[in-house]
Amino acid sequence: MSTLTEIPLTPAALSDAPTALQIKLRKRARFNAFVRYALLTIVGFIMIYPLLWLIGASFKTNGEMFSSAWFWPRNPTVQGYVDGWQTSTPYTFATFFLNSMQIAIPKVIGTAISSTLVAYGFARFDFPGKKILFAILIATLLLPDVVTRIPQYLLFRELGWLDTYLPLFVPQWFAWEAFFVFMLVQFLRAIPREMEEAARVDGANTLQTLIFIVVPMLMPALVSVCLFQFMWTMNDFLGPLIYISTVEKYPISLALKLSIDATEAFNWNQILAMTVLALTPSLVVFFLAQKSFIEGISTGGTKG
Repeated sequence: MSTLTEIPLTPAALSDAPTALQIKLRKRARFNAFVRYALLTIVGFIMIYPLLWLIGASFKTNGEMFSSAWFWPRNPTVQGYVDGWQTSTPYTFATFFLNSMQIAIPKVIGTAISSTLVAYGFARFDFPGKKILFAILIATLLLPDVVTRIPQYLLFRELGWLDTYLPLFVPQWFAWEAFFVFMLVQFLRAIPREMEEAARVDGANTLQTLIFIVVPMLMPALVSVCLFQFMWTMNDFLGPLIYISTVEKYPISLALKLSIDATEAFNWNQILAMTVLALTPSLVVFFLAQKSFIEGISTGGTKG
């Protein structure tokens, strides 16, 4: 028969046991956190690597660009930016940047104003045919853009708007983007009406209530609307290609196409350098408005 040796449970032993367990749990939690962050870092690097390669390749020569898949240039040079900025036209790339701003700024402003007015009407007022009109509005989200291209072109041709920027931003002043109206309606449904009712009791009319009460609370969603519209406009290629025919009026999306000449070898370092510059405004605007953008997206899909 073996004898069992009893271990005395002294106060010191009782106090040391939880401490050892806590240390073990802390080590396990740190290890799990390290594994999670390591995986996130690896996946994030893989996802962002094309952008890193684009930026790095813009500082390479054409010969070095295709010799290695690594993004860091061995002999960095800014010649691609210097030559690309001059372009193959009588105009510098600054002209095309200004042209893009002439389209993007009125388009963003018009989208924000018109979408807010229409969304406020659908969210706060009852009128005959409201449900039918809202259903038609949402149904347009399922309508491909290519279906409306020819009727739009014929309409703008009759108005004499071809080779101008008007077809590219005037429709947005009439709540053309149903997606933004729907997003703002969802956001408004999550905002309580008590403050609006209190403003009306104090004598504010509907427009004053919208401007001074609703719009400040709607600001995160409006930032999201403006950010989406700005990025979509800067990346739009088909719209300017259809309506703009003068090189002097080209936005940067069409100006980049001018850098690709099918009859000669491509200067890829110049093309990538101007592509980086074309992406810069959207990236800067996104990171400046990132907090409000995330808040607007996360809140816009909830109600109550």
